[in-house]
Amino acid sequence: MDNRDLTVKQQCELLCISRSAYYYKAAPGDSDGEIEILQAILDELKEHPFYGYRKVARALKHLGVTRKQVRRIMKKAGLRAIYPGKRLSVPGKNHKKYPYLLKGMNIWLPNQVWATDITYIRLSGGYVYLVAIIDLFSRKILSWRLSNTLDAEFCISAFEDAVQVYGIPAIFNSDQGSQFTSDAFTKHLEYLGVRISMDGKGRALDNVYIERFWRSLKYEDIYIKDYSTMAELKEGIKKYVSFYNSERFHQSLDYGTPDEIYWSKFRPVVEEKVA
Repeated sequence: MDNRDLTVKQQCELLCISRSAYYYKAAPGDSDGEIEILQAILDELKEHPFYGYRKVARALKHLGVTRKQVRRIMKKAGLRAIYPGKRLSVPGKNHKKYPYLLKGMNIWLPNQVWATDITYIRLSGGYVYLVAIIDLFSRKILSWRLSNTLDAEFCISAFEDAVQVYGIPAIFNSDQGSQFTSDAFTKHLEYLGVRISMDGKGRALDNVYIERFWRSLKYEDIYIKDYSTMAELKEGIKKYVSFYNSERFHQSLDYGTPDEIYWSKFRPVVEEKVA
């Protein structure tokens, strides 16, 4: 890390390591072996910045390290995995909450259940927010929208985009975030006769499929490309969603693609947009 054009802080951000790791100096009690392990950990995190100590330990198994060693050294050096840190699912105090309808349900058709969620993405000028709608049967991403603000409007627009192309779902599932519990959003669903389902409080795994999409999008594209503007990010997401739907093999779909699964049992209302 010897680049005079970038500050130490900028270099550390690019390599996904903390400045404490950069300035780390071996204490008198540290062995040469521990320093070698630290360097191996740093090398692994450069390639896989989302690994926690358990996965790092597994990746370095050939060095004979243990989880306990890796956890101790990472803690000492101030290293940790990349993970979301902002709460986006804040319920509205006076908003109506709906029951969770998916428990024990057999989802066997496209458009039987759609789900949605919001994530944040960091750009050089701050944070932007991304909402996406997924068909739970096929795992196909039906629509998405970016916004500078956490209001309900960009969520409604994403839903309208999906309905225009794919029709109306039987059930729409979300968390209890204020965007999805707002009257503007729920009245839109009720008008179309959509049954509303909401994840229970503290049940983060209820919306696991959209969470897996966020992970894939960020680790396979956004963290690698490091977009700096909204226009670049929008174009990048557009390309990745197309890849995710039509080319990326999904183990949970028996190595099929979401498009293959969706279109095998459904035909579009209108010709699918290339958004």
